[in-house]
Amino acid sequence: MPPTPQSVHTPSRPPSAVVEIDHLAKSYGATRAVVDVSLAVDDGEIFGILGPNGSGKTTTVECVSGLRRRDGGTVRVLGLDPLRDRAAIRSQVGVQLQEAELPAKLTVREALALYASFYPSPADWRELVDVLGLGPSLRTRFGSLSGGQQQRLSIALALVGNPRVAILDELTTGLDPAARRETWDLVERVRERGVTVLLVTHFMQEAERLCDRLAVIDAGRVVAVDTPAGLVDRLGTRQELRFRPSQPFDESLLARLDPVADVVRRGAELRVAGTGDVLGAVVSALARAGVVAEGLRVLQPDLDDAFLALVGGHDPLATPDPVTTTTTTQERP
Repeated sequence: MPPTPQSVHTPSRPPSAVVEIDHLAKSYGATRAVVDVSLAVDDGEIFGILGPNGSGKTTTVECVSGLRRRDGGTVRVLGLDPLRDRAAIRSQVGVQLQEAELPAKLTVREALALYASFYPSPADWRELVDVLGLGPSLRTRFGSLSGGQQQRLSIALALVGNPRVAILDELTTGLDPAARRETWDLVERVRERGVTVLLVTHFMQEAERLCDRLAVIDAGRVVAVDTPAGLVDRLGTRQELRFRPSQPFDESLLARLDPVADVVRRGAELRVAGTGDVLGAVVSALARAGVVAEGLRVLQPDLDDAFLALVGGHDPLATPDPVTTTTTTQERP
């Protein structure tokens, strides 16, 4: 059974929560980067933080990892405070930060051995090399690695301390589609090792593919916490039909149908939005009028629509090129 939606103000307190954030706040001078963030991450899940650029995502995970001092609120990771218990946190939490850099002349082998030396009980980095496919690159210098190889190394360095929690920030930014999908596979392997993953992303497909639950952050505040499917379900059953009528007809016939909320013409194309069985109602009305809906497409809300509705006052399905479409062919009467 999927997790139930949570309050955006007070996180639930399940016994299995490994990361708990209560009313986190952080400012940089007069700029309030994080205003009020509360959430809880369960043991063993991939929990995503999704938000526009500048919404406070990276600052939030930096406070969780202890790399940034918070101004207000509380943070607990495995029951520890990232500021007071830095030494204990360092051995329990692996971090891959956005645009992290290593010395260009450092080889992959040297980087792994160096990072392993920082921990009292590190993982066997040779095993990580096998799991993450870094074997052919062991003697390659960091500056000569491709973007995908650098991300593989970043994941390995985040795991070499044998952490229980891994924080991955904008992991696939700048990667080509093939490297991005390979990295997604690697993140799923990380979870299979029993590691809880806190993933910062702005890619909707990445969030849908990887995340058990998501927190959507806007302007430093959590505006929703739910499963990806749960966020989309909040939009209801609204659909939009797009088609070209085979001949002129009285378009008000469609506007008077009960399931139809809106009828808009864009050049030769009609766009009919509504809820319920809007497809059946429109197709039946067109058939009675002797009209064929040519090039008929049925657009369903997706995570893009849910995200934009939460952070931008967006009218779902109002964008010119939605991601999710279903092509339907109507038979001529």
